[in-house]
Amino acid sequence: MELEFWGVRGTIPVSGRGKNKYGGHTPCATLIGSSGETIIVDAGTGIRELGDKLIKERRERPLPLSLLLTHFHLDHIMGLPFFAPLFSAETVITFYAMSSPRETEKYLSTLIASPFFPKDFGETKATKLFKKVEEQSFALGRVLVSHCPLHHPQGSIAYKFQEKEKSIVFATDTENPLGGIDERLVSFVQGASIFIYDATFTPEEYETGRKGWGHSTWLEGTKIAKEAKVSDLCLSHFNPDHSDRKIDRMVSLAKKEFPQTFAAREGLKIDL
Repeated sequence: MELEFWGVRGTIPVSGRGKNKYGGHTPCATLIGSSGETIIVDAGTGIRELGDKLIKERRERPLPLSLLLTHFHLDHIMGLPFFAPLFSAETVITFYAMSSPRETEKYLSTLIASPFFPKDFGETKATKLFKKVEEQSFALGRVLVSHCPLHHPQGSIAYKFQEKEKSIVFATDTENPLGGIDERLVSFVQGASIFIYDATFTPEEYETGRKGWGHSTWLEGTKIAKEAKVSDLCLSHFNPDHSDRKIDRMVSLAKKEFPQTFAAREGLKIDL
């Protein structure tokens, strides 16, 4: 599998001095399986650049894409109206979400519609298919996909992608239960090659009025990583207020707790 990040910020996109190292786009990542399947996780603003790349490099007709949504909060879907393959008749997009196919189509049709956008979702030229994530696991090419519910307002899910002995887990937009650790997530993540986790707040920020917001800290990520015996912890979903320097500091502190820690950033590509 090849993992690439296209956006790693939470809440809203940002730009400006001090926020270039990790990038300012909201969540989007791709996984390319060994048989060539393109799997997209979330449709934040990072998906725009991805879409341009897919159109430019398209080799297949039609272009088959699997777009897995963790949830429907705006930062995770706000890039979809600007995703070029959505407007191509040669694209086939299968949307996966925790909601029913009818609900998923309804939510996206609300986002891409008048008066918020000049074209309705139903008018976009791509062939659009909708599937509810309800089976314990399913296959996309040679990649086995499984999921786990997370602690987040209105709900969210973690995805695990496994091919042979390698696995990647996306678990942003979550927080540990008060007074403990999310044992269900620990079990789900067990032994993962890369564990991508929510680092929206510092521990100090979290303790001063952010409990119950559905986001976590680098410290909580290290606790889960240690208990689950993952190979690498990848911090992501960064606070739009956090500078590159602050994120550098968070990674440095996290490494003291779990040495195999690194930060996600736009353009980072990892081949497993």
